[in-house]
Amino acid sequence: MKPRPRILLTNDDGIRAPGLKHLWSGLKDYADLYVVAPLIEQSAVGLGITIRAPLHIEEAEWFGHTPAWSVTGTPADCVKMALSVLLPSPPDLIISGINRGSNAGRNLLYSGTVGGVIEGVLRGIPGIAVSSVDMQKPNYEIAEKHLMKFAQYMLETPLPQGTLLNVNFPSTLPGVKGIRFARQGKGYWMEAPDKRCHPFGAAYYWLGAKHADFEEEVDSDMALLAQGYAAAVPVHVGELTDHAHLHASRDNFDKFFYSEEN
Repeated sequence: MKPRPRILLTNDDGIRAPGLKHLWSGLKDYADLYVVAPLIEQSAVGLGITIRAPLHIEEAEWFGHTPAWSVTGTPADCVKMALSVLLPSPPDLIISGINRGSNAGRNLLYSGTVGGVIEGVLRGIPGIAVSSVDMQKPNYEIAEKHLMKFAQYMLETPLPQGTLLNVNFPSTLPGVKGIRFARQGKGYWMEAPDKRCHPFGAAYYWLGAKHADFEEEVDSDMALLAQGYAAAVPVHVGELTDHAHLHASRDNFDKFFYSEEN
């Protein structure tokens, strides 16, 4: 009998978040699961890690006796501690989510959900970030029923080294029209500062947010989600160099700085 895959689950909404429970529910019959998630919400921390405070790890009760721990840190901290301290060996796959709110477009650059997966991908462990785009009324069930298929795809059809899969589901429909392989869109949440006054006179701000919209390609995640499709984007983080610019401008760069060296 083929052994069950081993999958590490994490998120950025915290270990008690409903989305994490739905993530577990969608995969429990397919894989041996481990849960390592932040003690409290860590949204929008990206790939941040904790270096100015200690990390505390506590065992957490979980459904079906799944091994679970909370960590007083970020999603990236959770994956680091899972791989270095908690798990007996690296998992076959890391899945993060189900996030409350969109990580389509450029929002993924801020996302702790994606950050946890990046931490694994940098160590050679494939990963999927899963999000439900409606912040106020996320319908996690829509994503849950597709999770096993995504896990199977990742394990049977591996992405290139250094590439993760960023998946977003529409959450206000009874279902999805389909699931499409897509490119990352351009839209993102930008600041909308809300100035307030402290009782003692000092001003302060809530960062606020408003969506920055762009003309999107028809095969982008933003465009597909607007049509009712789920969108899965392969995001490469293994090589960050702009090779086209490096090769095109190396001679000009070297000439520009040559005088400083001689």
